[in-house]
Parts: sequence; structure tokens; C-alpha cells
Amino acid sequence: MDSEYAFELALCAYLEETREWVLGRQLGASVADPGARIVDVCAVAPGPEFDRRAAITSETIPPRAVESDVGPGRAVDPVAAFDCAPGVARRAADRAVEVGFFEVERRGSRRHVRGTTRYPDWIGRLIGIENKPDLGRPGDLQRQLRRDAALGLFDAVVLVTESYVTRAHLNRIPESVGVWRFVGDEGEGEEPRASGDRPAAGFGDLTVIREPTPLDPTSSGVEPLADHPLRTDVAVVSPEEKASKRRAIAERAYGKGWRPRDYPGCASMCPTADGRPYCAAFDRVVDPRYDCGESCPAFEAADSPAVDHEELRDARTPWVADPDGVTRRQTGLDRFT
Repeated sequence: MDSEYAFELALCAYLEETREWVLGRQLGASVADPGARIVDVCAVAPGPEFDRRAAITSETIPPRAVESDVGPGRAVDPVAAFDCAPGVARRAADRAVEVGFFEVERRGSRRHVRGTTRYPDWIGRLIGIENKPDLGRPGDLQRQLRRDAALGLFDAVVLVTESYVTRAHLNRIPESVGVWRFVGDEGEGEEPRASGDRPAAGFGDLTVIREPTPLDPTSSGVEPLADHPLRTDVAVVSPEEKASKRRAIAERAYGKGWRPRDYPGCASMCPTADGRPYCAAFDRVVDPRYDCGESCPAFEAADSPAVDHEELRDARTPWVADPDGVTRRQTGLDRFT
């Protein structure tokens, strides 16, 4: 493929077609050093109460709201119920109301919130996926995978590549990390259409080279922080900290998904049937953030193509686009000010 971005989206399309998983791209996977590790793809396998989670909202439930002392019982002051600054608490509570996880009550001139439901046990397994289509250009791959294996945040970690995998490659990868070889397509094989019909959905071929060894998210993990000539600084991450981060990752994956949010307004933009940004002028999937715009020689201004992300996700995954919600009575943010 022409880029890691195209490879990653082709893999997501394939996994969405062949697994009962909810997928999210480019999610933070560090605990002690937030932002130090971004996992390419996170797959959430549904747990026992997945249907109850899907009934609440199609969006991310704020992790601070989940971990607060707000529950379905007595309404409480959100500032007192959150372990953070008052402004942060109010914003998290506002968002929880917006997505239907909290509702508002008035106590005289003071606002209070209560949960609309108990937070469900909906997360089965988390699979962290690192994409490296060309193993000849590994970059920081070994350090990233060693970090994932030592921290044990995911139930399993997998490396996915398009390269032929040799024994030498396997010897450089932590033994617990699974290895898949994936050869996908980009919706090619059809001529651009003046009618606006989309290129076909892609598929591909996935071969399991090595199964991942299960990790233990319920035990303490070790997160590398900084390398020095004679030592590596690390942080010991508790099971409780890992559980909190896992919820945050799963919620972000549930609300975000893997497709691009926006498609460029260009006559050459013709998304595939599964929602990847395919460019007819260059006959490939492109990254709208970097490949598109007026600086592109093939750019021709046009309306942005209409892609119904929610319809695609709803039809292809356990995720529910328009749940009924669990709010017991209609509430609004106008009561929360």
C-alpha cells in the first residue's frame, strides 16, 4: 500500500467485516506518562453487559463521570462528587448530561446531578494493535511493543504488517506480542464514475503468523518512562490505575470509531462503500489531513461527499447509532446553568 494510513484503514475495514469488535484509531495508551504512547488501533470485544452500554448513548461517556461519586440514587453536587478542579467537574458533568448518563435536579438555587443508570460491565477484552506495514522501516517499533508488553494494559497486543515475516523479525519482537500478516486492498479495480457511485468496499487477506500470549491487566504493570545510558526510568502502575485507563480507552474507542470525521470538498474524493477516503485522481486511499487541499495538483473544489458514519457503524458492528437512552425524564443544559 502507499501509506501506513491506507494500510490502517484497510485493516480496520477488514476487522469490522470479520470480527464482532468495536474499533477506535489513534488512542492514548499510557498511564503514568499520558500521551507518550498512542496505539494505532484498539479493538473492544463486547463484555456481558454490552447491550446495556449501547442503550445509553452512541458517544463517549466521560471517564471522570464514570469514576465520580454520582450514582442513580440521591442527587449530589457535581463539584463535591468529582475528584478534580471545580471547572473540570462542571464540564464533565455537563457532558455526562448531554449524552444521557446524568440528569439534573434543582435544590433551591443549586444544581445537582444523579446517574440515569449504573455503569455497565460492558468491556470484554481490549486488543491493542500496532500497524507496521513495512518491517524494513521499523522506527521505534521494538520499544513501543516492549512498553505494551511490560505495562499489560491490554488483554493482548498484536503487530500487523504487510511484510513477509522472517524468524529474525520474530526474534526482535516480544514473545507475548502476536504477529499478523495482512494484505488488503484500497477499493481499487473500478474506473472513476461520473455518476458518483462509490468504489467497492475493500477486503483483504489476514494470516496469523503468531498468536498473542494473553497479558494480565488485573496485575500491576511497569511503564517505561525515559531511557538513559545506564538505566531506564520506570513507573509501577497499579491494577486500579490500569482499570481506569482501560475504561477510558474503551469509551473513547466506542465514541470515536476509525473513519475520518470529514472528507475534503474535492471532485476527486469518492469514498469507498465502507467509508475510506478514496481519491479517484490518484487511484488510492489518501489521508485528508495531509494529502488533500488546494496545494494538491488534482484539487477541484466541490461539495464534500456525504458519508453516513453512523449508518455504516451501526450496520457493521455491535455499536448502536441511535439508542433509546436511559434518561428517566427530559433534562437540558439550560437547567444546568
